[in-house]
Amino acid sequence: MSNFAFNNPAFKQQDPRNVATYPGGPQAAAQGAQFGSAQHAGMDVAANAQLEGMYASPPAGAIETDRMTVEDTVWKTAGLFGILLVTAAIGWVWTLGGVQIDPRQGMSMLPMIVGALGGFVLALAVMFTSRKKVRPALIFAYAAFEGLFIGGISAFFEMLYPGIVMQATLATVAVVGVTLALFASGKIRASKKMTKIFMIAMLGYLAFSLLNLVLMFTGVNNNAFGLRSVEIMGIPLGLIIGVLVVFMAAYSLVMDFDQIQQGVRNGAPRKYGWLGGFGIMVTVVWLYVEILRMIAIVRGSN
Repeated sequence: MSNFAFNNPAFKQQDPRNVATYPGGPQAAAQGAQFGSAQHAGMDVAANAQLEGMYASPPAGAIETDRMTVEDTVWKTAGLFGILLVTAAIGWVWTLGGVQIDPRQGMSMLPMIVGALGGFVLALAVMFTSRKKVRPALIFAYAAFEGLFIGGISAFFEMLYPGIVMQATLATVAVVGVTLALFASGKIRASKKMTKIFMIAMLGYLAFSLLNLVLMFTGVNNNAFGLRSVEIMGIPLGLIIGVLVVFMAAYSLVMDFDQIQQGVRNGAPRKYGWLGGFGIMVTVVWLYVEILRMIAIVRGSN
C-alpha cells in the first residue's frame, strides 16, 4: 500500500458477503424482491404505500446513511486543506516577520521545524490509532502543523528564488488535476504489478534520502542539496530523481483514490472520510515539497 493512512480494514477489498448494508445499498434489490413476493401473497395497502415511498424518495446521502461517500470525502478533504492554508499563511508571516521588520535579520526556521516535527508525530499517531478508531481531532491538528511547515519552507525558498512558490503550486495543481482526470475517466488504475514496482522504487528513494541526509549533516557533502546537487552529464541528479518522484507521487494518488472508492464500496462509516482526506493530504504535501525542491535545484544550478 502506498499510503499508511489507508492501512485499515475499511479500505481493503472484502468478500461482498461481508460488506456492510445500509439504506439504499446493495441489499435494496433483495428487499424489493421480498416486498414483491409479499404483495402476491396479499400485502396490504399500507405496505404498498411504504414501498412506493421508498422508491420515490431521493437517494440517501452520507448524513442519512452514516456511510462514507466520495462526495462527503471530497468536502472533508477540502476542509483539511482549508486548515492547512490558514496555518501556512501563519507560518509564512512568522518565517519572514523578522526580515520584514529589519532586513538585517534572518528568517525564522522555527515554523518549519515545529511544523515538520509536529506533523510527523501526529501522522504516526493517526497511523497507529486509526485501525481501532478514527480521531478527526488528530487529523485536524496534523493539517495545522503541516500548514506551518509548508508556510515556513515556502517562505524560505521564496526569499531565495522569487516566484518559486507560485511555480510549484501551479505544477502541483496540474499533476493532481491530470491524475484525477485520468482516474475518473478510467484510463489509469492501480495494479498489483505497478504497486510492487512502486514499493521497490519507494524503498530505494527512502534509502537515498536517508543517505543524503547523513552526508549533509556530517559535512561529507556540503552542497546545498547534498547528492541532489551532483550533476550527471550536466543535469543535476536531484532533477532526474525529482521527475521519477513526481511520477511516484502521481501513482500514489491513484492508489489513494482507489482506496477511497474501496472504502465506499465496503460501506465504511462516514467518519472514515476524514482518514481518506488525510491520506490525500499526505501525498499532495509530499508532491508539493518535491516539486518545490526540483525547481530550486534547477534555478540554483543556473
